[in-house]
Amino acid sequence: MSAPEGRSAPPLPPGEPDAPAATTGTEERISVATQWQLMWWRFRKHRLAVLSTGVVLLFYGVVLCADFLAYADPLASEAQRSLLPPQPIHWFDGDTFAPHVYGLAGRRDPVTFKRVYTPDPGVKIPVRLFAAGFEYRLFGLLPTTRHLLGVAGAKAEETLFLLGTDEQGRDLWSRLMYGTQTSLTIGLLGVTLSLVLGVFLGGISGLYGGVIDTVIQRVIEILRSIPTIPLWMGLAAALPNDWSVLQVYMAITIILSLVGWTELARVVRGRFLSLRQEDFVMAAELAGCGQLRIIFTHLVPSFLSHIIAAATLAVPTMIISETSLSFLGLGLRPPAMSWGVLLQQAQNIQALAISPWLLIPSIPVTIIILAFNFMGDGLRDAADPYGH
Repeated sequence: MSAPEGRSAPPLPPGEPDAPAATTGTEERISVATQWQLMWWRFRKHRLAVLSTGVVLLFYGVVLCADFLAYADPLASEAQRSLLPPQPIHWFDGDTFAPHVYGLAGRRDPVTFKRVYTPDPGVKIPVRLFAAGFEYRLFGLLPTTRHLLGVAGAKAEETLFLLGTDEQGRDLWSRLMYGTQTSLTIGLLGVTLSLVLGVFLGGISGLYGGVIDTVIQRVIEILRSIPTIPLWMGLAAALPNDWSVLQVYMAITIILSLVGWTELARVVRGRFLSLRQEDFVMAAELAGCGQLRIIFTHLVPSFLSHIIAAATLAVPTMIISETSLSFLGLGLRPPAMSWGVLLQQAQNIQALAISPWLLIPSIPVTIIILAFNFMGDGLRDAADPYGH
C-alpha cells in the first residue's frame, strides 16, 4: 500500500511484506516528480509557512475588496467626531441575535474643554450585512453601493466607528482598508520592478563579464554604500509639491525599486557565473541563441525557485520602506492613504496617551511582515527539495 502523494511512506514493522512495495512506490513517485511538485510537497510540510501564505492571501483579498470592506467614505471628515474611541458591536439584544451599536452622546468636558462621547444604551442602531453606502466601482469596473457592513436607517459615516476616528473625524477602519491597498500594492509593484532590474542587470553582469561586469558592480557598490535615510530624504525632496497623489505613488514605487534591486542582482550574477560554462549554455550559444534568450529562457528558469524565494523576502522590506518614508513625511502625503500616512498622527506622545487607537495601523504592518518572512523561509527551504 503506497503513501499519499507528497508524503513519505509510514514506517512498517520489519518483515511486513508490504514494506518494500511502499518504499519502492514512494521512491518511484519522487523520481518522476517535477521540480515544482517537489517544492510543493516540501513547502506544505512547513505548517507555519502555509499558515502565513493564507494570511498573505487574506491581506491581498483586502487589497482587491477595499471599497467593499470600507463602510464609510474615507475622506468624509467631521470636526464633531474627532478622536472617537473604537465602537464595539453588541451581538445580542437580550436573548435575540441582533447585532447593533449604541448611539453616542457628546458632552463638553469641564476640565479639558474637549468634547467627550459616551455610549447611550437607550439608542440601539442595527448593524446590517451588505448594506447600502457610498458609491464605488467594485474591482474598478462594476458601479455599486453595497458594502460588507452598514447600519439600518442611518449613514454609516455618522454612526459606525469600529476602530474609532482620527483627528479630522474620519473613520479609521475605512481608511485602514484603503491604506492596506496602497501599502501592499507599492510593495508588490516595487519588488516586481526590482526583480526585472536585478535579473536583467545581474544576468548581463554575470554572462558578459569584463568591463560591463565591472561597471555594474561598481554602481551596485555605490548604491549600497549610500546611507538609506539621507538617500530617501534627497529623492523625496526632489519630488515636486504640485504632483498628484498618483504621480507621487508611482514615483515612490520607482524610487524603492531603484534602491532595492542591488542585492538580487548580486545573487543572479553569482549564479550566472557558476552556470555560464555549463553544457546547456554552451549548446544554446552554438545554436545561435542571443544573450537575452539565454538569460531568460535557459539560465533564469534553472534557479527560478530561488528568485521567487528572494522576491518573497524582499516584499516586506519594500513595505517597511514605504511605511517609514510616509511616517517621516518623506513619502506619500495626505490626502493619500497608506499605513505610514495613517501612523503620522501617532507621532505625538500626548495624542497617543489620549487616543491609543491611532496606533492600530501598526498591527497589520507587523502581521504582514511576519507572514511574508515565514512564507519566504518556507519557500527558501522548498527551493532546494533535495536538501536535508
